[in-house]
Amino acid sequence: MSDLFLLSERQMSRIEPYFPLAHGVPRVDDRRVISGIVYVIKHGLQWKDAPKEYGPHKTLYNRFIRWSRLGVFDRIFAALSGEGPRPE
Repeated sequence: MSDLFLLSERQMSRIEPYFPLAHGVPRVDDRRVISGIVYVIKHGLQWKDAPKEYGPHKTLYNRFIRWSRLGVFDRIFAALSGEGPRPE
């Protein structure tokens, strides 16, 4: 993933508390998925054109939709801009 976008450990540690907890089967690595979502959006790609290093494009899409509906991105953006509460 040398030329691909990947959140640093520090960046990930700042936003990780805002992700919903996993239930049941362990899910695909959140760092890889969120990095893939950022890459797709940043480059204006269709989900199906996401580099395979980020995992299945359906996983990226489904996680983006689920997290959007749950307000995960809204909470992350609010917290990073200093306007939102800290996660519990």
